[in-house]
Amino acid sequence: MASVLRWFVGSREPHGGGEKSSVLNIGEEQTQNPYTELSPLQAHQDIVRFLVQIDDFRFASAGDDGSVFVWDVQTGEILFALNGHLQKITAVVVFRTPEVSEGIHNIILTASSDKSVIAWDCESGQQVHKISDFQSTVKTLTVIHSLDVWLSGGSEVHVWNRNFNLLCKTGYYVDGGVSALIELPKNCVAAAIGKDLIIFNVSAVSEKSDRWDISEVKILSVHQDSIRALLSVNDCMFVSGSDAGELIVWDAVDWTIQALERKISAISSLQEAPQEGKLTAEKKTAIQHVSCDGECVFAAVGESIYVYNVQEKRVIAFQVNAHDSNIQHLANLPNRQVVSCSEDGSVRIWELRSKPELYAEPVPTGFFGLLGFGKASKQASQAAKKIQDSGVVASLDLIGDLIGHSASVQMFLYFNDHSLVTCSADQLVIIWKEGKTESRLRSLLLFKKLDENNGLQPRFALS
Repeated sequence: MASVLRWFVGSREPHGGGEKSSVLNIGEEQTQNPYTELSPLQAHQDIVRFLVQIDDFRFASAGDDGSVFVWDVQTGEILFALNGHLQKITAVVVFRTPEVSEGIHNIILTASSDKSVIAWDCESGQQVHKISDFQSTVKTLTVIHSLDVWLSGGSEVHVWNRNFNLLCKTGYYVDGGVSALIELPKNCVAAAIGKDLIIFNVSAVSEKSDRWDISEVKILSVHQDSIRALLSVNDCMFVSGSDAGELIVWDAVDWTIQALERKISAISSLQEAPQEGKLTAEKKTAIQHVSCDGECVFAAVGESIYVYNVQEKRVIAFQVNAHDSNIQHLANLPNRQVVSCSEDGSVRIWELRSKPELYAEPVPTGFFGLLGFGKASKQASQAAKKIQDSGVVASLDLIGDLIGHSASVQMFLYFNDHSLVTCSADQLVIIWKEGKTESRLRSLLLFKKLDENNGLQPRFALS
């Protein structure tokens, strides 16, 4: 439980025990961080890589031990242990039930390095279907809810219905096969295959036929390196990010480029200068992960976070020293907040805030100017000009540092009932809860117990 102790003492050391880090530190007093209570969940025997939300009260975790567990987010209780894979899990998705259907439950689809995909009933935890004849490992799973089908991506893209019937498939792709799939409008999907984005159309041949077709519509060969991140922004746009640091905003209907940043991390070099007497290491440029709030794209680049406004087509904020090591996962919370998970074992909460407008005071001349009293104003003027030229008009402010894991944090989930869930290479799943809310609930429960045991009315109630 050393990782839990690190949370209570508030320590934060660089990953690997190296020299003192220059990463932004919030300190021990985290007045803006509501997540002050944590519940470590121990069930996995290896790295936990995936979390997926089933509904408002349940989530599933999966990892390199080949196991999948379904949890109650309120109690931390294991509801089901889904054991059927022989090797590590490579993808997880929930295939939700159409609202008009009756007697059909949500199912969890899990893919594994054992070249199989299994469907699990969310209500019973029972295995429903299993496919074991894939030619390669399935790396990604996605659901097209409008067609009530799901897709598996590996060396090929397969289209399946809810009964696990193969409807159609593509040809064989090299360069590592399909690394990511997202749904687009008009029954289309975008697949990341090496440096290319390939647009497919998925449709039934006719309404009276069971025959389906997946056809290659367009190949988008713009990226200079392998595509690592792929995300829908809204019904009109999607974004892709590469190992070369390129961020491209695409039209989701005609697949034209709406905006392109060849090296999104270059914006920070315009405003930063190396500290005197110190050598600064070259920052990594690969975009590991992206998240979006509908207005801005948050890109994880090495240890840094960049905020790109898709309407203004520019970087509006960045935080270079966000973590000590590479960021593994980004996702948005309400109220312009974002959570980042890193290899350094930390989970950090940021808030996007507009910067106050900077103005430059006139530089004094004459005697006082010669003595250097105007130097500060001159520096402020230069800083204001840099911000104006670069378009950086907002800041990413650190408001919470959740230190409970002792190894690389893989991803997290957010629940609307004010809970966060994280998973890590330390084999733990942790539920983070709001301290004030939990304290109030415990007090209410205590008064209820006293009332039941003594037959007395509580003297006061908590609002």
